[in-house]
Amino acid sequence: MVKEFAPYWALILGGSSGLGLAAAHKLAAHGMNICIVHRNTRVELAGIQQQFDEIKAKGVQLLTFNTDIQQPEKRTEVLAALKTALGPEGRIRCLLHSIARGNLKALSDLQTDDFTNTIGNMAVSLYDWTAAALQRQLFAADARILSFTSDGSYKAMQHYAAVSAAKAALESITRSIALEFAPQGIRANCIRAGVTDTASLRKIPGSEALLAYSRERNPFKRITTPEDVANVVYLLCKDEAAWINGAIIPVDGGTHIH
Repeated sequence: MVKEFAPYWALILGGSSGLGLAAAHKLAAHGMNICIVHRNTRVELAGIQQQFDEIKAKGVQLLTFNTDIQQPEKRTEVLAALKTALGPEGRIRCLLHSIARGNLKALSDLQTDDFTNTIGNMAVSLYDWTAAALQRQLFAADARILSFTSDGSYKAMQHYAAVSAAKAALESITRSIALEFAPQGIRANCIRAGVTDTASLRKIPGSEALLAYSRERNPFKRITTPEDVANVVYLLCKDEAAWINGAIIPVDGGTHIH
C-alpha cells in the first residue's frame, strides 16, 4: 500500500476506542504517524495495548498518552513530546477530536457544573488543543481539524441535554476555526456520524432501542460502523479534500434523509 501520508502525523484526542481508534487504524494504514491521547483505567489498558500494537505493526510511529486532556500542564507535556517526535520534517496533518466524556442525566437532575464540564470536555477542548498546536507551529501547511458531532446537536433527546449543548458548541467552534484559522492553512469540519454501536453509545439510556430504530430507518438496513466513519476521516485528510471547510458532514448511509 502506498504510504501517502508519510511523514505526517495525526493527533487523536480520545483514540483508544470507537471512532477515534478506528480512525487511527485507517490513517496508520496509509502511512500517517499517530499520537493518541486517551483516558483509561489500568483494567482497560491490556486490551487497548493490543490495539496499539496493531497500529505500530503498520510501520508507523505511535505515541500514546494516558492523561487528562483538560489539564493545561498535561497538554503542554504532550505537545512538547510530540514536537520532539515530529523532527525537522514531520508536522500534524490531522487533529481529530473524539472525546466522549459527557454527563447523561435527566435534565431535572443536571447541575450547572454538569453542563460546564461536558461542554469543556466535548467542545472547548477542540479549541484548546488546536490553538496550542498552532501556537507551537506544529501543523502542516494544509492541516485538517476534524471532530465528531451527532443528531443531538439539533434534536432533543432524553438524558442528552448536556451532551446536546456540547455538540452544538462543537459545531460552532468548528465553523469559527474554519473561518479564523484559514489564513494558517487550516481546514475544519465536523463529521455527523450515524448511530454507531460503541461503548459511548451503550452509556445512553435506551441505547438498544436507538440502535434498532436507526437500523430500521437506514436505507441499507444497517447501522453505521466505526470503520465507515474512519473512511471519511481518511478522505478528508487527502489533498483532494482541501476545499471542504466549515462543513457538517453526515456519515450515516442516508439515515438522515427520512
